[in-house]
Amino acid sequence: MFYDHEVATRKGEKLSLSEYKGKVVLIVNTATGCGFTPQYEPIEKLYMEYHDKGLEILDIPCNQFGAQAPGTDDEIHEFCTLHYNTTFPQMKKSDVNGENELPLYTFLKAQKGFEGFDDHELKSVLENMLGAADPDWASKPDIKWNFTKFVVDREGNVVARFEPTADMAKVEECIKSLL
Repeated sequence: MFYDHEVATRKGEKLSLSEYKGKVVLIVNTATGCGFTPQYEPIEKLYMEYHDKGLEILDIPCNQFGAQAPGTDDEIHEFCTLHYNTTFPQMKKSDVNGENELPLYTFLKAQKGFEGFDDHELKSVLENMLGAADPDWASKPDIKWNFTKFVVDREGNVVARFEPTADMAKVEECIKSLL
C-alpha cells in the first residue's frame, strides 16, 4: 500500500507517506539538466493552485537517465528555487530503477506500468534511444526517463501514470478530478 512506504527528505530525514492520508499526491522523478526540466514550472503552478485543496508533490531527483541530475541534494534544490521558484518539497536524490531503486518506485511501477509515450517532439528520440539499449524496453514497467509522474488519490490508490511526454494539462485534469 502507498501509505506503507517512506522516502528520505533532502536533509536525510525519513518521511512516512502515511502523512499524506487524505491527500492527492503527485510523485515525479526529476532532473535539472534534462529537456523536460522546464516542467518544473507547470508542476510549481499545480502546487500553488491546488496545495490548499489537498495536493502534495513528491519531487524525487534521480540521476539514472543521462546523468542529468548531477550535484548534491542542496545544489539541486538551489537550482530549482533559483530557476523555477519551486516551493514544493524535494526529496533526497534516489534511484527509480534497478537494484537500489526506492521501494516506493517498485510499488508504483507494479501498480501502473508503461503504456507508451504521448505524441511529443521527443517521442521518437526516446523510443530510438531506449530501443537501441533494450529491444524489449516497451514491455517493461521501468521508469523510462526523467519527469515520469504518478498520481495517487486520497485513499492511496495509484490512479495514473504520465510519461514525460504527456501534456501537463492532462496531469492537471487528472489531479483536479481527484480533489
